[in-house]
Amino acid sequence: MLNMDFQQRLSIDTEAMSWQPSPMAGVWRKPLEREAKESGHTTSIVRYDAGSVFSAHPHPYGEEILVLDGVFSDETGHFGPGTYIRNPPGSQHAPFSKEGCTIFVKLNQFDANDLEQIRINTLETPWQQGIGGLMVMPLHHFGGENTALVKWPAGERFQPHQHLGGEEILVLSGEFRDEFGEYPKGTWLRSPDKSEHFPYVEQETVILVKTGHLRR
Repeated sequence: MLNMDFQQRLSIDTEAMSWQPSPMAGVWRKPLEREAKESGHTTSIVRYDAGSVFSAHPHPYGEEILVLDGVFSDETGHFGPGTYIRNPPGSQHAPFSKEGCTIFVKLNQFDANDLEQIRINTLETPWQQGIGGLMVMPLHHFGGENTALVKWPAGERFQPHQHLGGEEILVLSGEFRDEFGEYPKGTWLRSPDKSEHFPYVEQETVILVKTGHLRR
C-alpha cells in the first residue's frame, strides 16, 4: 500500500518524481496513493507515449480523469487538455493516445450510486464567481463530495477554514501557498478530515480541488 492513511497530511511534488513503467509498453505513471499493486483505490499521474495503448479494463468503482496535456482517447472520443472525465462504476474502456498525453487519474473511489458519465471541456466552460476574488468551475457533486477548478487572482487571501470530509488539491498552474508551505505547479496535496489551513497566493494560480471524500 502507498499513502493510504487518510488521516495523514500529504504534499508531493509530482514534477520531481521519476516515471515508473506500467504493465503496458509506452504507458508510465507516478503513483500518489495506491491500495494494491494493480487494483483498488489508486491516484496517479499517468503518461501515454505517442501511439501507446492500454488494454481494455473495467472500473469496478469508477474512474476520474483530468487531461493535463496532449490528447487522451478511448471508444467514446478524443479528449484534449483540460478535459474532465468521469467513467462510472461498472464501466470499461480501452484507452490510447495517438500523439501522447499526460493525465491525472483516480480509480475505484466512487460511491456505488454515483453513476453519471461526465465529459467537460474546461477550456470552453465559463467560470463562476466564488468567494472574494476566487473564480470557480464546478465539475461534479454527489452526496458530500465536490470537485471543481478554482482560479486564484494574484495576491488573493482566503479565510482560514476547516475541511469537513478532507480536501485534495492538484496545482495546475502558478503556486499555491498556506502556512505549511509553498506548492508549485504539479504539487498534489491531501488534507485529512477536519484539518484546517489559511491558503493564499502571490501569483495567479489554478487548482483542481476535491472535498468531502475523506470522511472518517
